Amino acid sequence: MGMNRLALVMGTVAALACGEGRDRVAELFANPDAWVDLSHSYNAATIYWPTAERFTLDTVAAGMTPGGYYYVAYNFSSAEHGGTHLDAPAHFAEGRHTTDQVPLSRLIGAAVVVDVSAQTAGNPDYLISVADLEAFEAAHGPIPDGAIVLFRTGWGTYWPDPVRYLGTDRRGPDAVPLLHFPGIDSSAARWLADERSISAVGIDTPSIDYGQSTTFDTHRILYAENIPGFENVANLDRVPDTGAYVIALPMKIEGGSGGPLRIVALVPQR
Repeated sequence: MGMNRLALVMGTVAALACGEGRDRVAELFANPDAWVDLSHSYNAATIYWPTAERFTLDTVAAGMTPGGYYYVAYNFSSAEHGGTHLDAPAHFAEGRHTTDQVPLSRLIGAAVVVDVSAQTAGNPDYLISVADLEAFEAAHGPIPDGAIVLFRTGWGTYWPDPVRYLGTDRRGPDAVPLLHFPGIDSSAARWLADERSISAVGIDTPSIDYGQSTTFDTHRILYAENIPGFENVANLDRVPDTGAYVIALPMKIEGGSGGPLRIVALVPQR
């Protein structure tokens, strides 16, 4: 794997845009083995921040109707920030993009996956560092402009066990100090914001800041630059370090600070 796979994805998309290689692109998009679903399903077990309203699904109707046909419908409710979801920059940065204002160009693009699962093993409070980013670049080359940077901590394997994934199964404000999971150090966030030109970040934990954060510096640094975040990303073990293309489309909540996210990766086959 390497930047040649990234070039393959970008090249096929560019070919489609200019009307060349349509059969090749159509074949790639139609191949079910090329797609990886990076979203957890929403249900009663979906993990939320301990103070957030959890997902509920209420049945409006289900069954045969007097007209002789089957019909089912539900009402659902949920906090914006739970399950696999978008953090819009407005979540921690006044005047920055709300959910509906985040440009598609920041939600769709080539992805790189920075694997820190070895570092997080046995250390739920691990902070992803500038050294981790530099090690990635030493192996794969510079993070490309416009990349979506995803962090693979290995925490996705714990979903949906709240004790292992969050550090606690308690709910409410008293549970917040008990949170333990890896996140991005503020120095790494500043490096990404200042030294690279990325579109978005994502992570397979509940937050881009680590569980013990009380000031949420990483949120504040990245979101001030209108760089959105994707949290509780699933199945990053199935995405290569380079070469994938990500589509991350949130529920379009006008004026929102985030929302449920369906995110997928397109992985070119050898």
